[in-house]
Amino acid sequence: MNEKTVREKIFMAVQAAQGYKLESAEAIDRFIDQELPFAVRGTYGTNTSCVQLDNPGGDFVILDAGSGLRDLGLTLVKSGQAKKPSTYHFVMSHLHWDHLQGFPFFVPAFIPGNRIVIHAYHPEAEACFRQQMSGQFFPVHFDQLAADISFEIREPGTPFEVGGFSVTSMAQNHPGISYGYRFEKDGKCVVYSTDSEHKHDAYEKDYPFVGFFRGADLLIFDAQYTMADATFTKANWGHSSNVMGVELAARAGVRKLAIFHHEPTSSDAALEEFLFNTRMYCNIYHQETGGKLGHERYPEQILLAYDGLEMEI
Repeated sequence: MNEKTVREKIFMAVQAAQGYKLESAEAIDRFIDQELPFAVRGTYGTNTSCVQLDNPGGDFVILDAGSGLRDLGLTLVKSGQAKKPSTYHFVMSHLHWDHLQGFPFFVPAFIPGNRIVIHAYHPEAEACFRQQMSGQFFPVHFDQLAADISFEIREPGTPFEVGGFSVTSMAQNHPGISYGYRFEKDGKCVVYSTDSEHKHDAYEKDYPFVGFFRGADLLIFDAQYTMADATFTKANWGHSSNVMGVELAARAGVRKLAIFHHEPTSSDAALEEFLFNTRMYCNIYHQETGGKLGHERYPEQILLAYDGLEMEI
């Protein structure tokens, strides 16, 4: 976010405050929270893919190592958690740089006593992590990291357990092949399905992703594009649309749908409109199509992921 964008947000906030009596910190907080849209009071952010699954009392479970990983590491430093010897499991969807680039800045990797396990289906995972920390690209070499780091490379599709979660997976349509993951623990289910393109075969009755998403409490879904972009101008780029996310979530009976992997050229205001249109389409879908197919009203909630978002399921 540049100076011009910040200034525009400040201007809109001050303009909206005209006529309000903001004579206390409590009144100001209330005005910000209740009167300003998210696109003005906050930002969806620009970090690349990194999601942490909360795992009280257990190991850390982190999905992908994009630039958001830097923020996670700094949060752990501020809380004091980074100083405690811990195990960090990274589950990688694929090896494109936007999903790796946060790792060299992850503070716990520099602290002795920590253990890091990187789980992947791609045989070249270790080589990619090491290469981005070679002398050509980064001043600290991978072997200089103080944590104990290992790689668990599995045959594609092999289920496994990590941090107490049962994990199954599915190969996805994306350049270089990405993998979606289904995490289940204590009767709850989260599906992480980013960097995946769904084409016309998604409308088939036995489309496998419907079963893969089935009954998830939360589906984190790559909807970088509008349906028009996904179908025409950006077909075969490896990403999907908000319309496809709504329809697959409805067919699979997903409770919460989190739109993920946003178009990087979109402003906060454009993303806010994208969320509004997604929710509107969900209403239209259920009015015109969902009922005929016997769907209940799913997803129950649609939201747009942003940097620092915390969700309870």
